[in-house]
Amino acid sequence: MWVLFLAAPVMAAPVCSPEQVDLRGDFGTARFSVAVADDPRERAQGLMHVDRMARSTGMIFLYPAPQTAAFWMKNTLIPLDMIFVSADGVVRKVHENAIPQDLTPIPGGDDIVAVLEINGGLSGALGIEAGAEMRHPAFGAEAAWACPEGETQSLPEN
Repeated sequence: MWVLFLAAPVMAAPVCSPEQVDLRGDFGTARFSVAVADDPRERAQGLMHVDRMARSTGMIFLYPAPQTAAFWMKNTLIPLDMIFVSADGVVRKVHENAIPQDLTPIPGGDDIVAVLEINGGLSGALGIEAGAEMRHPAFGAEAAWACPEGETQSLPEN
């Protein structure tokens, strides 16, 4: 009896996908699985009413153009760190441990195109700070840490 084995090429997962964010800096690297909020309705909802979140997860808020960004914690039940990022993928500001339910605006600065929200205190524990670089398909080839050509899943069209 003959047994035939066919060798099929194994396709590696893309380095960059919309549901993944990588950060690098003096601290090393960190990877988060993220939900994407890239339209007004999703950005308004954000992480409201979420009562827990796994350590390596978060939400990335994406804007179509650089803008002044400020967040608040209305109806948000868990403390969050907010990582504000410019169009070149560089972290401009990190706000740690935003207080649940607080309506005080948290300014992130001007020329912001993305905000990553992760569990409160995690950015400090990992060492993520201004100057770190983010990799995600939302940033183009000119980003400080661009996705490798041919290894990117693109964002769906809105």
